[in-house]
Amino acid sequence: MAKKRASSYEEVRRRTLEENKKKMEELNLRHLSLLVRKDAATPKPSPAKQRKRRVVEEGVLRRTYRRLNFSDRPYASYESKISAQRKAEEVESQLDPKFPSFVKLMLHSHVIRGFWLGLPKHFCDSYLPKHDATITLVDEEGDEFETNYLAYKAGLSGGWQGFSVFHELIDGDALVFQLIEPTKFKVYIIRAGGCDQLMPKEISQVQV
Repeated sequence: MAKKRASSYEEVRRRTLEENKKKMEELNLRHLSLLVRKDAATPKPSPAKQRKRRVVEEGVLRRTYRRLNFSDRPYASYESKISAQRKAEEVESQLDPKFPSFVKLMLHSHVIRGFWLGLPKHFCDSYLPKHDATITLVDEEGDEFETNYLAYKAGLSGGWQGFSVFHELIDGDALVFQLIEPTKFKVYIIRAGGCDQLMPKEISQVQV
């Protein structure tokens, strides 16, 4: 008789444990389900918003522009320009070849007056949009600058001045443009070394 009661007690205990285990599993599943739904409902920042975007305000640009006395800014010698160009080409040779790139040597009209940057025509025809578009320039710090690309003129206008002034580019600097997205360039800046303070009249006398 005692053996029968013990067996009955063990059976009840086993069933109770199984029921408790089942309830715990159900509760855990509900908890996980709530977590999943909560996570799905939480808005996540888009990759674009996570990137840094440099906005050069008009007032800041004007103050920077006034601070840079363009009439007294150095002009690189021919040798300095060649050196910057070669260093830029070395940088370009080390970039991932699956992303098209080119080297652009800065001239007076690019960074002092006018602020128009013509791009290689063959590059534009091969890789850039056939219509006007906004092209983003990303510097080595990851800051982004939006520029206006004019397809029929194959160059950058609005926005390029902000990039140029912000980075204090001068005549003779060499830039490497790497197209990392259809309308986005990664830009590497190679400064012209050994600027010898040549002024425009003297530059015209340098034999190229």
